Amino acid sequence: MLVSIGLERRPFSDLYHYWLTASWTRVLTVLIALYLVVNAIFALGFLATSGIDGARDGSFSDAYFFSVQTLATIGYGKMSPVSLPAHLLVTLESFCGLIGVAMATGLMFAKFARPTARILWSRVAVISNHEGIPSLMFRVANERGNAVVEAQMRLGVLSYETTVEGDRIRRMHDLKLMRGSSAVFALSWLAIHQITPDSFLYGKTEESLHALNLEIFVSLTGLDGTFSQTIHDRHSYVGDEIVWGQRFKDILGDLPDGRRGVNYQVFHDTEPALRASAAAAP
Repeated sequence: MLVSIGLERRPFSDLYHYWLTASWTRVLTVLIALYLVVNAIFALGFLATSGIDGARDGSFSDAYFFSVQTLATIGYGKMSPVSLPAHLLVTLESFCGLIGVAMATGLMFAKFARPTARILWSRVAVISNHEGIPSLMFRVANERGNAVVEAQMRLGVLSYETTVEGDRIRRMHDLKLMRGSSAVFALSWLAIHQITPDSFLYGKTEESLHALNLEIFVSLTGLDGTFSQTIHDRHSYVGDEIVWGQRFKDILGDLPDGRRGVNYQVFHDTEPALRASAAAAP
């Protein structure tokens, strides 16, 4: 995993994108905390003006709940501003309430409406013989109940190499998949890259792959079958996540009623391949 060093971060330069991609727990926690703090600030202002009719003198709780009614435009009618400073503070708080509700509503709707991929990636990738050819394989599954239409998958490897001048650089190599697209991706997909002479992995051994400190990366894009909008996801495999001489257990089976079923309980499980992979031989 790469870490950015020396890149200037501006907290408010992309605030909307940050909150749009933040978790629901973080968003709701911040919104609740902000709501409580804003009401507390205005409550202190109302206490300073002493201009609320129907509120007890010096009562922070009365001032706080009057602020809640003002910010939410509830207005029960038992408390009301009677002085000019209080009226000005009510005007300011009402405006802040309108802006806050509009922003929070827009953020919530955008988070609900934004289509996201729920792709399950196998915990490891395996290298073993497939159809008599050494192959790199991994599994993906669609965790949603709908289908991903016109799904496209790209596979590549990122390695550190030394140029003839002696410079150490990162270089990306594309890896060709036997099937890089799927008209309808609904259940599972076994991605297979055959390690042929034109593959970057050809002639590599388990030890040499570790020495190269390479990372195999995958990206998947497609159209959400419900929203008809593009979704995407990505994953990577490094080091010990690439297992040699193993194959994935079969997840397809017959159900008692005669239908075919997919057993996701063994989705990540592997077993020894029938024949050891000869991928190391150039």
